[in-house]
Amino acid sequence: MIGRLVGIRRYPVKSLLGEELPAVEVGVDGLAGDRRLALLHRASGRVASAKNPYRWRALLTLRAAGSDPVTVTLPDGRAVAADDDRVDGILSELLGEPVTLTGTPPADAVIERSRPEEVLAAGVAAPVTVDEGRLGAAAPPGGFVDFAPVHLVTTATLRRIGAATPSGTVDPSRYRPNLLLDTGGDGFEENDWVGRELRIGDGLVLRVVAPTPRCAVPTLAHGVLPRDLDALRVPARLNRVVPLPGLAAQPCVGAYAQVVRPGRVLTGDPTRPG
Repeated sequence: MIGRLVGIRRYPVKSLLGEELPAVEVGVDGLAGDRRLALLHRASGRVASAKNPYRWRALLTLRAAGSDPVTVTLPDGRAVAADDDRVDGILSELLGEPVTLTGTPPADAVIERSRPEEVLAAGVAAPVTVDEGRLGAAAPPGGFVDFAPVHLVTTATLRRIGAATPSGTVDPSRYRPNLLLDTGGDGFEENDWVGRELRIGDGLVLRVVAPTPRCAVPTLAHGVLPRDLDALRVPARLNRVVPLPGLAAQPCVGAYAQVVRPGRVLTGDPTRPG
């Protein structure tokens, strides 16, 4: 765990592209401003997520940044503020689905997750089996995180994945970490952190709770990044593990963490056992 923090990433709207930050406050509910908004599908009541790429892969053509208000940048470069009265209409037209941008999770917030093996086999334009899941099982209420408030990935894990791909590299954006850590390991060491505490900088203490199972999202085009099936195929070959008791083994990259003690972190901060 000894190393340093080399990247901070925030995603103000769930499943949209996010922004890199030099510093951020981290509270018990995660990074300030991270995944506090989401798009709700008005017809089904489901939270829109690129985990169902057949319906929602276009979310990754949009970029969200800032706070008070969050600004969404469209593929053509236009920007619309989250508090603009036109935002729902603009995003609904672009996505081809009726959506509402909201900061209030439904009481029983549900997302759809396409089975990643079927997406790999059939492609993103084909309907495949979709499983439903609850949001934020290991997080305080009020946000739209998938499971726990903070997502960690190490540079060693990215190097290990990249080394097994034709390009030799993998962009961290594909795995959407909040905190990118350089620990000098051999890769996939996040698996061994489960149950342990990690201190970042002078104040923040995290408790790692589970490896992060991967869906089809890393394989999708992310803005200018093209599709890359190896972003899932390689972890499936190198790091198929059981993320939580009772679940089947799944390809995992990174780890989820809860916040034991809030604090402010800056790029370059040291990381060490808590």
